[in-house]
Amino acid sequence: MAELTQTGAAPTGSAQRRDIVVNKGEMFTSFDVDAFEVPGSREEAWRFTPFRRLRGLHDGTAPATATVDYEVDGVAEGVTSELVERDDSRLGEAGVPFDRIAAQAYSSFTTARIITIAKDAQIEKPIFVTLDGPGEGEVAYTHLQIRAEAFSKAVVVLDQRGSGTVGENVEVISGDGAHLTVVNVNDWADDMVHVAAHHISVGRDANVRHFAISLGGNLVRLSPHVQYQGPGGNAELWGLYFADAGQHLEQRLLVDHSAPHCRSHVTYKGALQGDTSVDRRGEAHTVWIGDVLIRPSAEGTDTYELNRNLVLTDNARADSVPNLEIETGEIVGAGHASATGRFDDEQLFYLQSRGIPEDQARRLVVRGFFGEVLAKISVPELRERLEAAIEAELETAGA
Repeated sequence: MAELTQTGAAPTGSAQRRDIVVNKGEMFTSFDVDAFEVPGSREEAWRFTPFRRLRGLHDGTAPATATVDYEVDGVAEGVTSELVERDDSRLGEAGVPFDRIAAQAYSSFTTARIITIAKDAQIEKPIFVTLDGPGEGEVAYTHLQIRAEAFSKAVVVLDQRGSGTVGENVEVISGDGAHLTVVNVNDWADDMVHVAAHHISVGRDANVRHFAISLGGNLVRLSPHVQYQGPGGNAELWGLYFADAGQHLEQRLLVDHSAPHCRSHVTYKGALQGDTSVDRRGEAHTVWIGDVLIRPSAEGTDTYELNRNLVLTDNARADSVPNLEIETGEIVGAGHASATGRFDDEQLFYLQSRGIPEDQARRLVVRGFFGEVLAKISVPELRERLEAAIEAELETAGA
């Protein structure tokens, strides 16, 4: 067998060892899709993913049949948007693909979109980036890079909608002292299969806020990976997902603390409502895996991760697995928490005792449940849109 390396392809005809990983930060990575074996359900990273619904993204049987590009609105002074070829030297700077689908996406895109916020630029209005799916029955692979140069400040909203099958890599690069917020909204049509890797690079004394909002799609699997390029970096990862009958929404995070005196805070909240019949095809399924690695060099790390899931109906399943790997005792703090449950009967009783009908009381509980995440979104029109989408979901549930 070929020996595991941090990057690069295996010799021709050999297979990668995937059974021995020292820690999450030592996963095999490569830009070459042929360096990866086809994943199987026995692998930890894939054990929750329904392969039959991936439409061949994982095994090479889904060649691109269409091309799509990101439309950018809000390019003000200090912001540039470029369509570049595959050989642009900036591509891949934030991270190397860490699984076969990410490598397939990197090997398959024809052109990439790079959005750059210039050094010292303070962009007041949000930059909206829209991606429409390739269409029902079509497959596309895309690549987006968002670069915030040193001491800049900006908010970027990545709004994704439409039908089809998409494999995607998104690079988020925050230079030294930069403040960058990226809000990714997956508002796909019911047929969409979307697998994306987000490579997040946090510079020295930089601040990155990353929001992952999943509302639509048939199967959506998002994997944000955070790496620190110098001391003093701060990363906040916020997530909100609402799974309906038949939906599979999967979130897999890795925060890799390798630099001293950095911080990370993770909060993801999800709600689920399945088809209340016994048909398993109507199950709503969410998966949240939160991995935090603190390396020996990451002294002074302060990290915490939280996942909460609210089950609204029968035939709904939420898997939640927080993990901490700590390789140094010289840290400020590290913790995690996870919980899945139904409505709090005491909250419902309290609201009903004050004359609020049960259906309205349930809505108030759900709104309050998501309120912490929504309040962190600094774009009012987007926050209002998401609140309306959650209200529509609750109406569907008959809450």
